[in-house]
Amino acid sequence: MGVLYGYYSAADDKDAGRAIVREDEQPSGTGYDQFVLKGIDPTVNLLPAESLITGRSQDEVKADPRHGHLVAMVGEGEVVSVSLTDTFRDALVRFDRALFDAVAQGWAVSDAFYSPPDKEAVDDLTAFLRQLADLAQRATGKGHHLYCWISP
Repeated sequence: MGVLYGYYSAADDKDAGRAIVREDEQPSGTGYDQFVLKGIDPTVNLLPAESLITGRSQDEVKADPRHGHLVAMVGEGEVVSVSLTDTFRDALVRFDRALFDAVAQGWAVSDAFYSPPDKEAVDDLTAFLRQLADLAQRATGKGHHLYCWISP
């Protein structure tokens, strides 16, 4: 089936943890502003895109305490939730969306993927960046942060 990644927004880390540590038996992220996909890990695959969009080096991004910060975990890792940086959230909101295709092309040839994505995959990366930017826009409007739950 593959690993699922649910990118979502929440008010704070405690609220973000409730997206996966549930008492209502609902799937992770239910009731949160989110989108779910396969193949884009927030700490590994997304790193080059964050660097391209924020202008920060990958080392600077990795040093940010919110980059991949573990927020919550179900069991022994059946589902985990990590934070994305607020710098990335804010940069996505300000970024010229007409440039997402160029970012996706640069991201596709980075070392983030096992093999360079084809044209269709680059289009998928562009669409992902647009979805993430839309989520970031809605999150900042509410004073929320961005997170990702991961379910292997």
